[in-house]
Amino acid sequence: MFKALLLSKEAEVFSAKIAELDQSALPVGNVDLDVEFSTLNYKDALAIGNASPIVRQWPMVPGVDGAGVVTASSHPDFQPGDRVVLNGWGVGEKHWGCLAQKARLNGDWLIPLPTAFTAEQAMAMGTAGYTAALCVLALAQHGLKPEDGPVLVTGATGGVGSFAIALLARAGYQVTALTGKPESEAYLKQLGATAVLDRQAFAVAGKPLQKETWAGVVDSAGSHTLANACAQVRYGGAVAACGLAQGMDFPATVAPFILRGVTLYGVDSVMAPKAKRLAAWARLAADVDVATLNAVTTKIGLADCPQAAAMILQGKHQGRFVVDVNR
Repeated sequence: MFKALLLSKEAEVFSAKIAELDQSALPVGNVDLDVEFSTLNYKDALAIGNASPIVRQWPMVPGVDGAGVVTASSHPDFQPGDRVVLNGWGVGEKHWGCLAQKARLNGDWLIPLPTAFTAEQAMAMGTAGYTAALCVLALAQHGLKPEDGPVLVTGATGGVGSFAIALLARAGYQVTALTGKPESEAYLKQLGATAVLDRQAFAVAGKPLQKETWAGVVDSAGSHTLANACAQVRYGGAVAACGLAQGMDFPATVAPFILRGVTLYGVDSVMAPKAKRLAAWARLAADVDVATLNAVTTKIGLADCPQAAAMILQGKHQGRFVVDVNR
């Protein structure tokens, strides 16, 4: 038997509760995992709060991230005792996830736990850190250098924003954080931001072309925030877009792209191939220190997840929740 956060919906009545499950209830997969730590992402919060149709089948164990030890495997790349990390692949949506003490997964979805991190530290980063690293890699591959000018990070107090700031600052970039939480200025500067802006001016419709300010942007908001950010990027600059916290719409014009040669990179973390995942985790291993992880992390147990998910949906939390599934 093992404990799991189980989401169910019967006759349109939704519930999220801690359940004791038999291992025979686990879905089909070729790698069994003793989960040590998971985490809460925005997508997990939507599922746990029944706030969006994230879950595709019921019942569901949420948790798009997990780290732990392989206990059984018929996959050629893994054997019992291996320590692994999972991010994405529709887990927690179509396949039971890692907000549980045990998981059964497809080995193609897993990568080895980087030796630089413990399972807990890996989940302090989770999809948020991994996505931030993908964004930073996209800007670097574009050719963006610190001397090219400042980089704007939107959604700065969220998980992706927090790690993007830390990674960019560590690489020598001048980083400006965009946030709706002015009380978080000290936190953002501790991560490496040199300036903090109020997001309000970005949250409404702006001119198609605005003052050239940013050499690059990491955006997790979408909607007007992304449109305004693109309108402020310098000639030849780049934007890495990875989220839709403000909205899925993109009320922009082609002006920044055809008049200033701005490049918009779409960054997907859910279905990214293994090579990109390994590169992103290598970047995290090289550039994230324990002090940063401590600054962005709050540790909770499985039973705390519904309340923590509500905080995320209400915008009342900064940084990351790490879930000790055995607590």
